[in-house]
Amino acid sequence: MPIEPAREAALLNLSRGVNASALRYMAGFLVGIAAEREQAADTTAFDPGVAASTESAAHATVLFASQTGNGRRIAERLHRQLESQGLSARIVSTADFRPRELAAERLLYVVASTHGDGEPPDDARELFDFLNGRKAQRLERLSYSVLSLGDSGYPKFCETGRQLDERLQTLGARRLAPRADCDVDFETAADVWTQHAVALARTHLQSPHIAIISTVPVASAATAGRDNPIEIELLASTRLTGRGSQRAIVHLEAAAPSPQLDYEPGDAVGIWHANPQFVADDLAAAIGADPESRVALDGIERTLREWLLQHREITRLSRPFLDAHARQAASPELDALRSTNDGTGLRDLLRYWQPLDLLERWTGAWTPEDLVRALRPLTPRLYSIASSREAVGNELHLTVAAVEYARGAAQRVGAASRYLTTMDPATDSPLRAYIEPNPRFRLPADPSRDIIMIGPGTGVAPFRGFLQQRIESGASGRNWLFFGGRHFASDFLYQTEWLEARRSGTLHRLDVAFSRDQREKVYVQHRLTEQGAELLQWIEGGAHIYVCGDAQHMARDVHAALRAALVTHGGRSEERAEAQLAQLANERRYARDVY
Repeated sequence: MPIEPAREAALLNLSRGVNASALRYMAGFLVGIAAEREQAADTTAFDPGVAASTESAAHATVLFASQTGNGRRIAERLHRQLESQGLSARIVSTADFRPRELAAERLLYVVASTHGDGEPPDDARELFDFLNGRKAQRLERLSYSVLSLGDSGYPKFCETGRQLDERLQTLGARRLAPRADCDVDFETAADVWTQHAVALARTHLQSPHIAIISTVPVASAATAGRDNPIEIELLASTRLTGRGSQRAIVHLEAAAPSPQLDYEPGDAVGIWHANPQFVADDLAAAIGADPESRVALDGIERTLREWLLQHREITRLSRPFLDAHARQAASPELDALRSTNDGTGLRDLLRYWQPLDLLERWTGAWTPEDLVRALRPLTPRLYSIASSREAVGNELHLTVAAVEYARGAAQRVGAASRYLTTMDPATDSPLRAYIEPNPRFRLPADPSRDIIMIGPGTGVAPFRGFLQQRIESGASGRNWLFFGGRHFASDFLYQTEWLEARRSGTLHRLDVAFSRDQREKVYVQHRLTEQGAELLQWIEGGAHIYVCGDAQHMARDVHAALRAALVTHGGRSEERAEAQLAQLANERRYARDVY
């Protein structure tokens, strides 16, 4: 049936300001409502509870699998709104959720993040293994809804939520609404999903409560958050790498007023950055536009340069932008790269190319408004905190590597890293920051436990805070650090501090790997293999293992080296060794902060 012009205009007006993720979700949601109304038309007037299970749930469970904290925040918001409606609800992380509990659940909301290229967060691995194993129970009495978070800069966008959603349905659970797949600009789509979740819960929990649900994030007035960062002063910036290093890595010290920026070792700080002006101007030039031209979008007017500097991602390529440019460019070469059978072409484009690379390589007819609309909104960057409050007081320290490389004759940079590593504490504007808690990456509650820290490059940052905390608290457990870099002379981050801690006896073991200082490359996983026998002794003695850094290669190689140590020196089979590492992770004795 054709839609009336007046109604079409009203719908278009309602859609203004709503991003693509939210529009896709709302479209699927409305299709679901239409199908339910058609099915119920012969027997009953439509009611939101028609699709609900006939069995009343005693409570709703909000389950979240979060790697960086976005999933946790959305789950907490949903939990608050459920309770504000007088509904019985509990919130639980997948780290604390026993998979066998699913059989007893009746109403489940899942907020699931995808980590890296399609991987579930570490805390969700036990749940994934259970659901995909032979012990998974049938779940016909369970009703559920899934919100999936991801980054369309990766080929396997929202893979974790998709797999959970499909597996729950395969096991007989009833999907209450279409899955919401959210990109990094997730707020609007997440708010739509949350409102719908509360409405469904009122029906399932048989509550007469009818109320308007506020979508304004609830935040403590005393604590800074992603949506309400505070301005803090940058106190010092010191280069850590020597002149011969291929990377500029700096140590930053910033004010951390309490309680707005309270943190614990292992937490991260979120930084809202500005983009490099030369990249913004190059983007404008690539489409033949004046950076000072005015661009109005959803009722907001700024110059093109202002949009690109402060409000859009211009150094990270996303799948929607890639697809939009492919439609504009109509290039067989680009289409071939996007559709290679093994996915490597698409993966390489998303990982190594920037929007400017596409615009310069394949011409497209972009207007300034279309460009601003197609680019993703700017998002903050998270950095591991490299200090302990016990040691540095009202400060927080960071270890930041500048991302810089050449593409032909052109220079490419990482926006946030350039922003931070080029700041002058004496003259530049303050940082906008907030704390992102990381409760799954914590020192042992028992200070007598040994710890093994594995952190090459800037992955060593949280372990500086760990060691400071252990020293200040007088922890009696031993501390063992594995560190890696390219060259001893130029890339040994915090060398003086580690060696002093080694001399004082507060750092009990220090093993280093400098990959380019000899003919054969040596990495931290090789040092783990060399120390396998003693590594096993520490693990069997109750040590906690921590890994921080690159998820794509390092974390996998380190995991393989740990498994090999259990096999070679502990007499386990490969399967038993893998199961033991999984058990250590479940016990929070094997924690990873990888990205």
